[in-house]
Amino acid sequence: MEKRASQSLYAATDEQYEAYDTSYGYSVEDEPEKSSEERALVRKLDLYIMPIVCVLDFIQFLDKSTINYAALFNFKEELNLQGSEYSLLGSIFYLGYLLYQFPNNFFLQRFAVARYIGVIVVLWGIVLACTALGKNFAQVAAMRFLLGLFEAGIYPAMTLLISTCYRRSEQAARLGAFWIWNGVALIIGGLITYGIGSMENDLGISRWKWIMIILGACTVFMGIFSFFFLIDNPKSKALKLNAEQEILVEERTRDNSVVRTTTIKIHQIKEALGEIRFWAFGLACMLINLQNGAMTIYNAQIVQDFGFTQLESVLLTIGSGGADIVFIIGAVICARKSGNLLYTACGLMCIDILGLILLLVIPVTRVKLVGFYMAWAYCAAYVLMIASISNNVSGYTKKIFYNGSLMVFYTIGNFVGPLLMITPPYIPGMLTYIGANVLVVILLLIARWKMATVNRYRLARSSGVVTNVEDDLSDVADPNYIYTM
Repeated sequence: MEKRASQSLYAATDEQYEAYDTSYGYSVEDEPEKSSEERALVRKLDLYIMPIVCVLDFIQFLDKSTINYAALFNFKEELNLQGSEYSLLGSIFYLGYLLYQFPNNFFLQRFAVARYIGVIVVLWGIVLACTALGKNFAQVAAMRFLLGLFEAGIYPAMTLLISTCYRRSEQAARLGAFWIWNGVALIIGGLITYGIGSMENDLGISRWKWIMIILGACTVFMGIFSFFFLIDNPKSKALKLNAEQEILVEERTRDNSVVRTTTIKIHQIKEALGEIRFWAFGLACMLINLQNGAMTIYNAQIVQDFGFTQLESVLLTIGSGGADIVFIIGAVICARKSGNLLYTACGLMCIDILGLILLLVIPVTRVKLVGFYMAWAYCAAYVLMIASISNNVSGYTKKIFYNGSLMVFYTIGNFVGPLLMITPPYIPGMLTYIGANVLVVILLLIARWKMATVNRYRLARSSGVVTNVEDDLSDVADPNYIYTM
């Protein structure tokens, strides 16, 4: 089979083209061996970028989940929350998330990513600490809205950072690494809350307020640190690259098929809106996050409804963090070995569905706990979906638009999800999540089918056109672009 002219094709040999022709995927066995200089370059990126990214992910997940833990310490009683007001506090966070997405797209293309991240992290840390001053539903709702507004930029910014600094073959592992810290946040959050709940002297301040104050202060510190020390450019002088590594950065950028530019290309946005794949991914994101919205703020309460005490419930939620980590690690390994991101994601969604069924219909408490932990498989499926999008969208404006739009769908799902949790045992909500997750599997298969169809067409016909990453072409406009699934 004739080789393509464009550097957009990561596979560089006839044998690798044949592998694409049969599997339309990318497995770790296909990855060419890196030189010692490239391995050193990747180590530098991992050292200077990934630790800060992982800690930021840990903090943002913990911060938005604070009311999950606060609910165990007279939070509802002190604020005199009635009816569905607690669920609304969970949903209002995502209203702020939603409204900020399109301004976020503009800011990401106009400002340095690291500085931008530092500013929004400091702002939401201040808001979280100020939440401790709330005395009623309206005041805390306002703080939750602002918290969501400022947190809204972090996922698209970190995804963009990774997708422009790492090769496509490296991105799933790095995206998985920072999403793992959601699970770590569940574990550490449970331990912190248990410690606060066990305090002998709270200085007359409600324990749920201590949660807000302590985490808010830590967040502000991390925002300042990120502003000055986070690297957002693989060519940064702080990396101290040698001449060979600087050349490697250019090659790796061609592999990503994305070059950063401040020019907003409207035609790439229109192109995205016309893709079936775009809507399949978007709807799948919305549906999978119906469950996420509920699990984030009802995590401890679901366990408490099994008959455990407040502090026992806090400790048992640590298991959900462990399950999250195990599923994500397993998902990344499986996807890299098999070369099938989306098939692996579908398998994880099936585990999630089975877990929800066990949680819903089995009366035995221990089995319910098993089902509860299995239901966290959706997090790993979501990571693989994000990795698939990161790998398979080129054109800087289009990539930012995809990420931003995905967060809109993410927000809608998380906004609606908590409102379905009415009263224990939350049967209407659980049934809705099961049905939504079945649709997620179907939508992911549709997205994969569309990309595989394009791959078959392009691999069967040599375009004869040389394209360069500097042209900032989208994956549709580049006739040599091959999707990895």
